[in-house]
Amino acid sequence: MPEEQPNNPLHGLTLETILTRLVERYGWDGLARRIPVRCFTFDPSIKSSLAFLRRTPWARQKIELLYLRTRFPRTKAPS
Repeated sequence: MPEEQPNNPLHGLTLETILTRLVERYGWDGLARRIPVRCFTFDPSIKSSLAFLRRTPWARQKIELLYLRTRFPRTKAPS
C-alpha cells in the first residue's frame, strides 16, 4: 500500500497524467517553449516524452515544477 504523503502536492498523480494535462493546456509547441527539450519539439508524443522524462531527472523535475505553477481547476475526489 502506498505511503501517505499529505504535504506532497503531486501525490497520487502519475507522470502520464501530469504530462497529458500540460499538453492539453499548452499544446506541444507551448510546452517546448517553456521546456526546450527535443522530445517536445521533434515528433512529440506522450509515449516518447514519458520515456525521456523517466530516465532524465532534471527534465522530469522541470515538468513537475511547471505543473505545480500551472493553475488547473480542482477536481472533486471520487466518493
